[in-house]
Amino acid sequence: MSAAESTDGYLFDLYRRYIGEPEDRTDVYVGFGLFLGGVGFAVVALLLFLWSTTFEARSAEYFAWVEPAYMIAMVSVPVALLGVVVLLPSERRMLYTSIAGVAITVGAVVGFYVAYPENWLYGENYTVEIVATYAVGLAGVAASTGAALIAHYLDMAQTVDRLEQEVEETESATYTDEEIQQDIDDAMADVELSWGGVEKNDNTRLTFSDHEFDDVEVDTDAGTTTTRSTGIDSQVASLKGLKSGESKTTTSSATVDEQTEKLRELREQKRAEDEAATGETDVKARLTSIVDRLRAILGSG
Repeated sequence: MSAAESTDGYLFDLYRRYIGEPEDRTDVYVGFGLFLGGVGFAVVALLLFLWSTTFEARSAEYFAWVEPAYMIAMVSVPVALLGVVVLLPSERRMLYTSIAGVAITVGAVVGFYVAYPENWLYGENYTVEIVATYAVGLAGVAASTGAALIAHYLDMAQTVDRLEQEVEETESATYTDEEIQQDIDDAMADVELSWGGVEKNDNTRLTFSDHEFDDVEVDTDAGTTTTRSTGIDSQVASLKGLKSGESKTTTSSATVDEQTEKLRELREQKRAEDEAATGETDVKARLTSIVDRLRAILGSG
């Protein structure tokens, strides 16, 4: 990040903190430039005045330093006030009044440059005219600045009142269960759900024939997971998850037909095992009978 970008960001942060969201970037740059320039002029004027005091009073060197100090000080105040008017989101007439006041003060400064020191307080004295002109211009700038500040604070107060009223209206608003259910129905009206890979249909029951599951044992001790919804917010979140295709639990991707086929295979496998066990028992019984007969024949012989 460059130094210029860092400065721009800092200026805009200051503007948002103390004034609000800027409407025009130019107003921010010009406003801060004028305000900081006025402050800088005041500092320079003070330094020049202090330096002039190191020379003999009313000497040529003294006037050479003190005259620009006075002129710069006279310009610094209206320029800083103009910067405040530019920064505030005020009406254009206030800005034009402030600019006119600054122009009048600049004219008074030019008059001071011409009259000082020969025609200042003595000689052809123009002190009263120059001071009166400067006072009129400074009063115009100060009045426009004050009006802009008052308008800005009133606007901020109205904004705060409006926001508080909106918050109160939002907090006082109540919704019935019927209204909430209607909102849910409207939101899910065009949504087609698919449960466990089964296509949506109008049937409400599953029918199986030939007692296909008579030989199937179900482990009733197996652990089960029960999911309960707590409140309307949870139900809405679950419905949104179904609508967007998101799932919080793992479900089987097999269809009902595939699951039925697997159960049928399991039944046939169990039946085949039972038949094999029965056949093995018959063979053992026959062998036992033959052995008994042989023993009987040998014993009688």
